[in-house]
Amino acid sequence: MRNNKVIANRGTWPMWVFLLVLVWMGWPMGAVHAQDKKCAVVLMHGKWGSTQYISFFGRKLEPTCTVKTLEMPWSQRRAYDADYPAALQEIAAQVQTFRTQGYQRVLLVGHSFGANAAMAYMAEVGDADGVIALAPGHSPLNMYGRNIGREAVDKARELVAAGKAGESLSMDDLNQGQRRSIRMPAGVLLSYFDPQGVGEMSATAPRFKKPVPFMWVIGTADPLFRGGEAYAWNKAPTHPQSQYLVVTADHAGTPDVAVAQVLEWIQKLE
Repeated sequence: MRNNKVIANRGTWPMWVFLLVLVWMGWPMGAVHAQDKKCAVVLMHGKWGSTQYISFFGRKLEPTCTVKTLEMPWSQRRAYDADYPAALQEIAAQVQTFRTQGYQRVLLVGHSFGANAAMAYMAEVGDADGVIALAPGHSPLNMYGRNIGREAVDKARELVAAGKAGESLSMDDLNQGQRRSIRMPAGVLLSYFDPQGVGEMSATAPRFKKPVPFMWVIGTADPLFRGGEAYAWNKAPTHPQSQYLVVTADHAGTPDVAVAQVLEWIQKLE
């Protein structure tokens, strides 16, 4: 009787009282807000970046989707403080939070290394409802082939096989032509830079656990533009709403240049 009475009279009570009653009844606060928005977005920045690097893009999505921007282990501040499987679990935790809050469509959206992570997540976990890869970046296979970090990767593989994954190694990281010396445990290093590992997008795309709408956004001045659709996008499971979008932009500018078209694509998802 108490529950029915509260709901019947909610129109005459202040909203804050109604919300408190819902929480008392066991409703998560997020479920109240989830009723107003059909989708949620897990947003991830690129290599050596931060949540601020992608904040303008995220704000533009907010009228349509609830957006949560994560600071990932490859940020400038965190400096690879966790391995790739742990990073994917950070994403999984946010996906689950959105599910608990009642969102039916949860999209993974990432810029550069964040796009790489969105694809890795679909290959390893696979419970999101769509992927938007903005100027995708980080190619361990390319780095290894150019002898950038190869010695460290080979050494890391040996250490991991010998049960010494915690031993630290140094190597050169590569980000859009810029190199930076980094140091991390062998197991962490191998998880991100193994050319046959989960960080290689050409390998994770065909391993998506299910077909989902997959939007690949690439700028004409992005080094990866030369790879075209064949590099990774058309290796993913086919979905009728997937799209390969080319914009006039460089790697860093692609998210902001493409945001209107990305938002339109999201709004048309069924």
